[in-house]
Amino acid sequence: MGDTLDLERALVIGVASSALFDLAESDAVFREQGEERYREYQREHLDDVLEPGVAFPFIRRLLDLNDLSDRERLVEVVILSRNDPETGMRVMRSVKRHGLDITRAIFMQGRAPYRFMKPLRMSLFLSANEDDVREAIDMGFAAGRVMGHAAPDDGDTDLRIAFDFDGVLADDSAERVFQSEGLDGYQESESALAEVPLSRGPMADFLEKINRIQGIEESKSLDDPSGYRRRVHVAVVTARSAPAHERAINSIGQWGLRVNDAFFLGGIDKGPILEVLRPHIFFDDQRRHVEGAALSTPSVHIPFGEINRNDLP
Repeated sequence: MGDTLDLERALVIGVASSALFDLAESDAVFREQGEERYREYQREHLDDVLEPGVAFPFIRRLLDLNDLSDRERLVEVVILSRNDPETGMRVMRSVKRHGLDITRAIFMQGRAPYRFMKPLRMSLFLSANEDDVREAIDMGFAAGRVMGHAAPDDGDTDLRIAFDFDGVLADDSAERVFQSEGLDGYQESESALAEVPLSRGPMADFLEKINRIQGIEESKSLDDPSGYRRRVHVAVVTARSAPAHERAINSIGQWGLRVNDAFFLGGIDKGPILEVLRPHIFFDDQRRHVEGAALSTPSVHIPFGEINRNDLP
């Protein structure tokens, strides 16, 4: 495992303690009894290990990918927290007790830490705080609100990631056509523009960094075809169907990116598909899709684009 961190090359992710751990109990103390009692509570429970939250299995597997290189860190995770340094001590002790290789953190008392995404070259910020996520998106950062519950962590090393396409990997221009012109107008437009790539969306940079790690895996597989088992698997799970599927496939290819699997579902419920696919994280820009998926799958709402401007909780 390499120790050298190059922020330009590495996949750097910011994660709020609310996404990494289950903070329901301590958050209730803060809401119901105020900040001072919250401080006392955290001091009293300083050595009580926080339970895993929605993003925990995903983050653990990402960090484990650092064993693919003995020259550089491929993945860096930084805690971005609204806690002050004192109350944040419990978070860092829990990180250590869970064996997570996270050593960097930013604690800003009551203030949004996502502003530091740019200097840290972060490709993603995960939080359970809706306001922080929306503000980060408005500033042009890739950010998502975790929803649902932590899935049982089976302890294996595979990392399965699933993305919606429009408004996630791609921008929302095609979605706006669908909203204004209906299904027929949308299908006609996407057929005519099948060879014209959409603009990259908020999660494309994240996928690019994941693809780089997959490239390292491919080299290891070529060197040891019978012994090395690839760990990272990427799927697109989208409401698109034929003929609109062609523009999605062509866009991903023309961006220089790739996915392993694609599900073009034509608007049917994604939940049952995700139950079989069992991703460790699923990203979607539509709240209703995320709410359905989150019943069985760790999910992230990316509140990007026109469809989310008036869709407030």
